[in-house]
Amino acid sequence: MSTTVQVIVLNGGSSSGKSGIARCLQAVLPEAWLAIGVDTLIDVMPARLRLGSEGIGFAADGEVTVGVEFRLLEDAWMEGVAAMVRAGARVIVDDVFLGGPESRQRWEKVLDGLDVLWVGVRCDAAVAAGRELARGDRVSGMAEVQADLVHRGMTYDVEVDTARAEAIECAKAIAERIKSP
Repeated sequence: MSTTVQVIVLNGGSSSGKSGIARCLQAVLPEAWLAIGVDTLIDVMPARLRLGSEGIGFAADGEVTVGVEFRLLEDAWMEGVAAMVRAGARVIVDDVFLGGPESRQRWEKVLDGLDVLWVGVRCDAAVAAGRELARGDRVSGMAEVQADLVHRGMTYDVEVDTARAEAIECAKAIAERIKSP
């Protein structure tokens, strides 16, 4: 199997299973793919940007807010991801489109001219909330708030549901969609 797709963008709420799907895609696709997630971006930001209004904030009820400084670094990160793809890397992006279509438009702008597969990773809110609780590293309520929010107004090339299928099954369904004709 060879692909023409250069970027796979996985959009889903917190604890929906995007990272597991990304790892499974790396295993089932014959070419080497880098898996890059918004969580990695957050992890490498200065701690002060995870606490203040200029960065990214996590409210007790699970709401996420982003400030100007976070947005500037996120824009640079997105441009960097696109540059890696233009330099020859295949990339799986694991993101949470809190802004719905506006979030996708930001990616579309930086990925312009590249062959992108847009994937909706759905997961029932109760299932995602259970995963969030089991993980223990997330603000309680985030998964439930984001489960439907990130998909509002969105269209995808393919959708998978991790409440109904294991990550490997979802990855195989996605891989089928990127085979060359």
